[in-house]
Amino acid sequence: MLCALIGLPGSGKSTVGRQLSRRLQLPFFDSDQVIERQLGCSIREYFEREGEARFRDVEESVLNDLSQNQHGVLSTGGGAVLRLANRQHLRARCHVIYLNSTPDELFRRLRHDVNRPLLQVADPLGRLRDLHTARDPLYRETAHFIVETGRPSVATLVNMILMQLEVAGMLRPS
Repeated sequence: MLCALIGLPGSGKSTVGRQLSRRLQLPFFDSDQVIERQLGCSIREYFEREGEARFRDVEESVLNDLSQNQHGVLSTGGGAVLRLANRQHLRARCHVIYLNSTPDELFRRLRHDVNRPLLQVADPLGRLRDLHTARDPLYRETAHFIVETGRPSVATLVNMILMQLEVAGMLRPS
């Protein structure tokens, strides 16, 4: 089984993904970390130097490769759904879980994070609201399951995901 987590920056994809992979005893893949290893620099540096379009080309190639794994938990970058090919590959090859967080919740989590290139703007909350408006329909189109993140603990979110996978018949009851 291959699960992919999608959602806005800061929605918990990497944190929840690591815990989910432990619980399922499957390997964990973070597409952003794979991209950075491939590029030899941070996504932020590459983004600033080469621009978003070049970054999205690299991201598409990495996601195509990662989504062909048979088993694992895959955490994607927040903008992974912007490319049709990514949405199609994820939806067809993975059990996709959308971690949906409100822009206000994300802002609370991310307001001091300087490593997210799309949030290095004068009004990061406004930017998160714009990103949510633009990307939410794409996340919903790609996802098999939607989990509202709100304020539950990571363990609670993992349990919610496991329960959805079990109800859908993708896991044997524990």
